[in-house]
Amino acid sequence: MARPRRSERTRQRLLNEGVSAFLLNGFHGTGLKEVLDRVSVPKGSFYNYFESKESFAVAAIRHYMDCFSEKMRQAVVTAPDPYTGLHQFLKSLMVDFEAAGYIGGSLIANLSGELERSDLCRNTLAIAFGQWRDGVARILRQSQQLGLVRNDLDARDLADLLTEAWEGAVIRMKLERSLVPLHRVIARLLDDYFRP
Repeated sequence: MARPRRSERTRQRLLNEGVSAFLLNGFHGTGLKEVLDRVSVPKGSFYNYFESKESFAVAAIRHYMDCFSEKMRQAVVTAPDPYTGLHQFLKSLMVDFEAAGYIGGSLIANLSGELERSDLCRNTLAIAFGQWRDGVARILRQSQQLGLVRNDLDARDLADLLTEAWEGAVIRMKLERSLVPLHRVIARLLDDYFRP
């Protein structure tokens, strides 16, 4: 029996739409029909790409993190120094959050509580969070070498503090419909505690 043809372009469109739907509606609030209708893919064809909604969520989380990491990398390479790049990256996220009306936020924060019983999704979310933290740690380590960040603390510990504070602030931002919690993270950590 011939294997069904799959288009990488269609797969990417499904993942993009899946990320958007999961950000806005969560896992349980997202219907596959809604995603498929937006991408004009018949339901039967979905299973040529993903075994289940759960495997689709795993792929969407990975896709989200690939895009997120690339956006952070671009912010750093186009900035005068890595620390400024990290600032610019976080501020660009805030612009996106505000443009979306404070809904959506972080896919990691949004799905973590909802998918804690799915080992596959939980593990993927943990890996995604680690990828986010490790990217920040690399930036902070480079910034320590340039004398821009205090070096009496390990860059990975500082990155844990920043990413954990940021994700919590994103949740509070969504509740309050305000960027104030995110501004506080930047002011208290990046502009103060992390400085030499």
